[in-house]
Amino acid sequence: MQTVLGAGGPIADELVNELHRNYTKDIRLVSRTPSRVNDTDELVAADLTDADATSRAVAGSDIAYLTVGLPLDSELWERQFPVIVRNVIDACAAHGTKLVFFDNTYMYPGTPTPQTEATPFAPGGRKGRVRAQITTMLLDAMRTGRVEAVIGRAPEFYGPGRTKSYTNSLVFDRIKAGKRPLVPIDAHAKRSLIWTPDASRALALLGNTPDAYGQTWHLPVDPDRHSYARLIDLAGEVTGRTIGYTVLPMAAFRLGRRFVKPLDEMYELLVRYRGDNIFDSSMFAARFPEFPVTSYCEGVEQILAG
Repeated sequence: MQTVLGAGGPIADELVNELHRNYTKDIRLVSRTPSRVNDTDELVAADLTDADATSRAVAGSDIAYLTVGLPLDSELWERQFPVIVRNVIDACAAHGTKLVFFDNTYMYPGTPTPQTEATPFAPGGRKGRVRAQITTMLLDAMRTGRVEAVIGRAPEFYGPGRTKSYTNSLVFDRIKAGKRPLVPIDAHAKRSLIWTPDASRALALLGNTPDAYGQTWHLPVDPDRHSYARLIDLAGEVTGRTIGYTVLPMAAFRLGRRFVKPLDEMYELLVRYRGDNIFDSSMFAARFPEFPVTSYCEGVEQILAG
């Protein structure tokens, strides 16, 4: 039995598809209101902030994937994420279940220095501090032998369908709607973006690779990084039209965050848009050289064709 905790989002749904295609048909989906991806999926309704419910959801699982996402709300993150991760660690320890944790980069410093698995945590805001806290909680449990776990860490998403990210909402969704894309801070800084189906396939691979456990892995990205300006040029080539864009300066966010909560929640992340963002996934590429990574050209084509 392989169990997805936090089922229902784009990452989780594609993870379930990949597990079903290549690893097992014995899959359990856990969320407050789960729904099947495949006819054979087992559904368990559970609130992961409830320790007993989390334990029941994990029981009988060989591997559990923690892919829970919460809305970008700092107070909610501070209140719920540590409880969820503690409950999942306790449940996996109690039932002898391996844990695959889907992580992000909010705890990294927002500098142009390339990010590797050894980059020290230096969060610059409330959400980054929460991510550092919960990841450290898991690393401590791994070091002490409480759980056998692996961490798969991803940079900002871009992707098809229901993918939710700043890049999708500000750039590609607006292009698809015939609107002018909006670029945060700097249109010419290089971006590291992960194609969401690649992230899910990589998580499934890590979870089913015994020697991957006990480590943190940067999930695979196209190493030929592009700026937003170049990605928008690619979109123009796909659509056959010239696409202009508007750069949103820091001053616009400073003003807007006073009145618009999503802009306020985004503000702590803006430092990573000021310069190049280089997420190094070479460790994964060296261990899994046959893993096919979606290029930015392919990704842009798929998004705009959808």
